[in-house]
Amino acid sequence: MYERRKGYKARSHHIVMSGLSVRLDEDKRDNLELGFPNSCAMKIGGKEMKILIYAFKKGKKERYSSNEGVMFTVNGQSHGFLGESFLSRKAVGMNYLADSILVIADCSEFDNRTREDLFMNSRDRLCKGDLRAEIERRLQELLKNHQGLKDLRGKRIQEDTENRLQESKPLAEVIENVIKKSPALSRLLIQGVRIQNPFNLTRAKEKEVFNGKKFPTFFKLRETHPRFSPKTCPINRRFRVQFETDAENEYFTRDTEPGQFMLTHNGVPTEDSAINLWNGVANLTVSLPKNAKVGEILSFRSEVSDISHAESFHDEFYVIVDRWQDKKNGGNGHRQKPSGKMEGKERQKPSLLDLPKIIEVRKNEWGKHGFDRESALLVKDTGIVGYDFYINIDNIYLQTELKTDTSRASLLKASYEYGMVFIGLALLREFGPSEKEVFGDETETVYDKIFKITKAISPFLLPMIVSLGETIRVDS
Repeated sequence: MYERRKGYKARSHHIVMSGLSVRLDEDKRDNLELGFPNSCAMKIGGKEMKILIYAFKKGKKERYSSNEGVMFTVNGQSHGFLGESFLSRKAVGMNYLADSILVIADCSEFDNRTREDLFMNSRDRLCKGDLRAEIERRLQELLKNHQGLKDLRGKRIQEDTENRLQESKPLAEVIENVIKKSPALSRLLIQGVRIQNPFNLTRAKEKEVFNGKKFPTFFKLRETHPRFSPKTCPINRRFRVQFETDAENEYFTRDTEPGQFMLTHNGVPTEDSAINLWNGVANLTVSLPKNAKVGEILSFRSEVSDISHAESFHDEFYVIVDRWQDKKNGGNGHRQKPSGKMEGKERQKPSLLDLPKIIEVRKNEWGKHGFDRESALLVKDTGIVGYDFYINIDNIYLQTELKTDTSRASLLKASYEYGMVFIGLALLREFGPSEKEVFGDETETVYDKIFKITKAISPFLLPMIVSLGETIRVDS
């Protein structure tokens, strides 16, 4: 089929009319990371929704989508999407993989009323409302806790930084000393500055490939939660339990002979839950019943069945409803004491502005980071602890200053890098750490803002530093 409509701007005038999943299945070895796509069965308000997660190899996603992060479909047709900025939210923690993940949310099982609450009549956008906000929250939780994505994120970070940490160490030490010597900066940015490497950058052994079975021989809770020792869940949160199994990852979501998972509370099926299988571990996330009360002990029963077993695998576990608990980044900033009879020791919350890893980027690597000759700084949230700062050392304005004053090239280069790091920290303090849950059509993340602002500042940074320094010396 060929696109020939006059004035119509399409990505391509030649489109192969085959489904995305079919196209990817045909060549997934060349385009997808090992173990993907991976799927999840999710239930929201009693309505089933199938989630399919694609994790692409570097540079491969653009062949199948542009800026989509999550696509919502009904009977194979797209009805709306969330951009890649959704994946960069702190609540998702996949900033490092935003350009490599595509999530398909199949809403075919939604009834007409539910579809009307979620999709615009034009079928190209999502409606704003409680249903959309709840779906976004659930997707955030799923992606943030997905073990396969977390492993891939760690692998990408390791690949990007392991060969450059020694080069950036002197720069990081200088910045640390500057902050330590400034009481104002120390109080403003960081309490107890210490550069730490949260990753083990020795080459990790390749994990054994998990070969799951079409029909499992066991499916059991990793940790039992009997009535006398129930799992604790705040009344405003969801709880999670894990199962061990030898079932393949697509056991519950495959097209032929899928397994069935049923979770009941007092004999009644739960309305809000999600189960995701990844390499022998099934993560079950459940919302408390709407009529739950603080102090109440709830009984749940899980049941897994398929056509190969005469008897199902089943477990019973108990959950005690705890008092309301503020969000981690909300409230008055004080750490909440552990609930229950045992009170934990107070401990200081680590700063959201612990010093970043600083990585220099040369011209031959611009394409990897979306840089051009005027770009200055790219900030990435590691999703674990801290940030990575990518500084464009071949910025045109920096290079012009270096060629103009070769006698002070090293000093100018260092001043530029130090300045960019402090500007980045200041912008993170302004836009980043206090980030709250946002649901809607936002297209610009805090990292996009920092990228644009530092690009605008880069022509002025060195002239300002040099001119002010010379002016102060003359006046004194």
